[in-house]
Amino acid sequence: MAKRQNDHLSLSEVLKEFVSENRLQKGLDKVEVRDIWEQIMGPAITKYTRNIKLDRETLYIELTSSVLREELSYGKEKIIANLNEALGRMLIKKLVLR
Repeated sequence: MAKRQNDHLSLSEVLKEFVSENRLQKGLDKVEVRDIWEQIMGPAITKYTRNIKLDRETLYIELTSSVLREELSYGKEKIIANLNEALGRMLIKKLVLR
């Protein structure tokens, strides 16, 4: 970490600096997206979710139910908006349901 004139830094500032210096934000985003998916979509949809992968600005969701996949495909834009709102930033631009 870079030395600063002010020796008194808050813990959140130190953690943000550590994450940025070690380029950990992409990994943290992937974990956060999985948690947000479970919160937003609820246990009924989460139980049919097999795999969640964030690659750049695309979220890949692997589902075990073809019927659910079809139903969710009609509301992709709303799902993306809800996920980005919960994340607090525009992280997801495309949703692919498999």
